[in-house]
Amino acid sequence: MGYAGGDEARMLTRHLRGKSVKIGVGANRAATAACFLKRHGYLDPRDYLVEGNWHEQGSRINSRKIGVVVLDDGMQHWSLQRDIEIVMVNGLTPWGNHQILPRGPLREPLKALGRADVVVVHHANLVSEHNLRDIKLMVQEVKKSLPIFFTRMSPLHFFEVGNMNTRIPLDIICNGVMLCVSAIGSANAFVQGMEKMGTLYVDRLDFSDHHSLRDTDIEMIRMKLKELEDKFGSMPVVVITEKDYDRDPEILRHLSPYKVMALCSELQIIPCRCNGDDDFKKLLKEMVEVKILGANQN
Repeated sequence: MGYAGGDEARMLTRHLRGKSVKIGVGANRAATAACFLKRHGYLDPRDYLVEGNWHEQGSRINSRKIGVVVLDDGMQHWSLQRDIEIVMVNGLTPWGNHQILPRGPLREPLKALGRADVVVVHHANLVSEHNLRDIKLMVQEVKKSLPIFFTRMSPLHFFEVGNMNTRIPLDIICNGVMLCVSAIGSANAFVQGMEKMGTLYVDRLDFSDHHSLRDTDIEMIRMKLKELEDKFGSMPVVVITEKDYDRDPEILRHLSPYKVMALCSELQIIPCRCNGDDDFKKLLKEMVEVKILGANQN
């Protein structure tokens, strides 16, 4: 459940097609959630958590009803009651200039981390050990007991714009010339990831987050591609993210004869001491159980 939707909602819809998931979009989270709960019904987890056993009771539940609500970017919505608060930190630019909007990128002071249950440091594979240690120390200054996990985007394959069912192996770009075109929140992470994949040369065109490409943008991309072609003597390839593809898959076809490929990636938890993928799932399960059992006792 998130804001205006567009690219992110379409991407989630495509990935979760056929799954027992409903995607709500709207600036008023409470109103959106209430509408979905009224339309589809909801499950009370206390009805199927008996002495920590989820499976026996849970298997009989009507999956059309809503059992869990996940809010994207919802920490600042104080009026919404929540059971678990997961804060995701961009490891490349964790706190910006430490200033709150509009003077900086933060929506709340760092002391708000005291309300968090878990912190996830993203793009940790692109950050030095020294900087990761500084991020961890900053978090623990606010709340020493806060569990911290580290994640990365792991590339899987490409698909060609115009035929999203294709699965093109990653090594196709080895020794090639790439132009990364993106309108996402962390373009540096996308470009740095591409640079690590054995390409001959990587150039970039960055647009603001959620920007919808226009004809003038396509012309600018074409000019950049022609420059690269003249410089290296071979046809460069445009690489975009899935989010960019789902925002407007049609306009990207106007770049023919240049090939346009979307990079498919998945989020992975980087094992670090006792904080791996299984540990993350176990921790969330335990937190949910504590909340539910505590509510039962009250």
